[in-house]
Amino acid sequence: MTTDRGTLPPVCVLAGGLGSRLGELTRDTPKPLIPVAGRPFAEHQLELLRAHGADRVVFCVGFRGELFEQVLGDGSRFDLDLRYCFDGPELAGTGGAVRGALPLLGESFLVLYGDTFLRIDYRAVADAFVTAARPGLMTVLRDREGVLPCNARVEGDRVAAYDKETPPEGAEWIDYGLSVYRAEVFGAGSPGDLAHIQRDLAAAGALTAYEAEHRYYEIGTPEALRETEEFLLSR
Repeated sequence: MTTDRGTLPPVCVLAGGLGSRLGELTRDTPKPLIPVAGRPFAEHQLELLRAHGADRVVFCVGFRGELFEQVLGDGSRFDLDLRYCFDGPELAGTGGAVRGALPLLGESFLVLYGDTFLRIDYRAVADAFVTAARPGLMTVLRDREGVLPCNARVEGDRVAAYDKETPPEGAEWIDYGLSVYRAEVFGAGSPGDLAHIQRDLAAAGALTAYEAEHRYYEIGTPEALRETEEFLLSR
């Protein structure tokens, strides 16, 4: 599904990781910029976001962050307003990276990871966030076969419990990798890890659940990269 220009809130892409599981591929290149299906992976991601109505995308970058600007530019060739937020000298964690980008993101925004290709209706996710009127939303995928490392329990339209490190009892869902927040969630004193922020929101009954329908693709491991490349080539 596609939507008109400017209908999505800003999108924050977390792209500061080292990608060490990919070995030589990421020795000198940030993971989102490695070639996948003939192009830097981030280009596939940006085109997907633009097709769903994204207008502004902010990359939170760390390792070799200057390469993002060199490769992707200002976003004009994707018909996007593309900005960059660079990590400081000390690791701030995923939550800290979002906090540093708040001046570029506004009052509410989407967050996803720079190594994922998520087939979901981004506009519907943003609308569900507004309708629920909670400070956070997590997209979730139910593991009906019991083969994935589930880390969330969903009750009705909210995430009742979430813990990435110690999955809660009755967990049948996984964090799909796309979330939405009000900026206030990242105030002073909030955890440095996004997963901990999500855990605390769920415990407070403040995290809406939105169910994804399709499997996700990502490039975190050589096997996952091969699967994602096959999928993108097939499109």
